[in-house]
Amino acid sequence: MDICAFNHPYLGGLLGDDETNGYFAVEAEISAMLAFERALANAQAAEGLIPVASAERIAEACRTFRPDMAALRVGTARDGVVVPELVTQLRHAVGADAGKHVHLGATSQDVIDTALMLRLKQVCNLFLSRLNELDRTFRRLEAELGDRPLMARTRMQAAIPINVKDRIRAWREPLDRYRQKLLQLQTSGLAIQLGGAAGTLDKLAGKGPAIRLAVATELELADEPQWQSQRDRIADLGSLLSMVTGSLGKFGQDVALLAQLGGEIELAGGGGSSAMAHKQNPVAAEVLVSLARFNAVQLSGLHLSMVHEQERSGSAWTLEWIIVPPMVAATGAALRLALELGGNIRSLGAK
Repeated sequence: MDICAFNHPYLGGLLGDDETNGYFAVEAEISAMLAFERALANAQAAEGLIPVASAERIAEACRTFRPDMAALRVGTARDGVVVPELVTQLRHAVGADAGKHVHLGATSQDVIDTALMLRLKQVCNLFLSRLNELDRTFRRLEAELGDRPLMARTRMQAAIPINVKDRIRAWREPLDRYRQKLLQLQTSGLAIQLGGAAGTLDKLAGKGPAIRLAVATELELADEPQWQSQRDRIADLGSLLSMVTGSLGKFGQDVALLAQLGGEIELAGGGGSSAMAHKQNPVAAEVLVSLARFNAVQLSGLHLSMVHEQERSGSAWTLEWIIVPPMVAATGAALRLALELGGNIRSLGAK
């Protein structure tokens, strides 16, 4: 079995989401890191810290530069981070005169954290679009089926009669809150990281805040002081991802239980059994539960990664690299599956 289920040759068809996964492909990450280096050079030239001609040369090289991936792998194993080798290669591509101005005053964490924020901005747009579409799906179901009777169940036991719209409301309303949180995250939570060696911007000749603002503006990220050892931003992101998948897992769990009871829901599609040809298993519903549980477990790891030693932690930071991409992938897959499952509901409640 492949080490990662989200882009596995066949498990990826169940658990993966190509569009979401694309934002964490190596090409996307390197492109985002080069965007940071280009914006940094432009800002430093505007402040007179480096020659304009050098910034132009750096920007031109960043558009065409293709790194030696084998050397990046070796360099990362040696340095614990990809940026030193990437910058070495980029300086060579830029040329001797302008190359000395590449990455001036920045550090590896500035590049990697900002590149993550750039990709998360695109992920937020995708997730907002899917949440909007899922909201429309639930509203359609509510309009078509909402007045039908349905048995409420509390603690897995029959309780009192309700209407289908009461159940759908429990699925739909959290999505409104998550959309607002995603919009807020885009506005103020996705911030540039630019602090230099220890967060003091010491090599930018007193022009650090102005340069940081210019870089943030070019990259369309929030301008915030360095947060290199303040990882609540990442923990907040993980919490939101876990909440989204948790609510989608509740939707999946409800559908699976309705399918188990029989007579209260009718689904199109469904999964086949190798042993029982008559069965249509509620696969999407089941996987929504799995993905919710997966993200809930990962969230504790992100909270552990908040414990940075002094101004930077290699171990805590590395832990984020292991956890964040799969959490995002799980959320993208959950949104895809929830849309599929919602679209496959043909009947709900007593007719």
